[in-house]
Amino acid sequence: MGKGIPGLDQAYQFLFVGVLVVLAVMIILCLIRAIIGPRVTDRIVATNMMGTIVMVIIAILAIMLGEGYLVDICLIYAMISFLAVVVLTKVYMGIFREKKREERDGSH
Repeated sequence: MGKGIPGLDQAYQFLFVGVLVVLAVMIILCLIRAIIGPRVTDRIVATNMMGTIVMVIIAILAIMLGEGYLVDICLIYAMISFLAVVVLTKVYMGIFREKKREERDGSH
């Protein structure tokens, strides 16, 4: 990566490790947001954000380790994360509509 410049590879390693640490802290903060809520939408957004951060971490590891297959894993993880958020949203919307229907039917 450093193309023969002394110290550049080590600087890249420090940069990547620093970014990975910051992303790990961000995942912990998103996990806290997903646990405490307070609304279901906060939890869904936090789950989506955690999936995005994990994809960035996998991409950085692919660059650091020089392993191309990690990019494929990152793409597969992106599809799974997207589907998980869509399913969670669909379930939440179904529950929300059911509550609204019960409130409407109960008030008449």
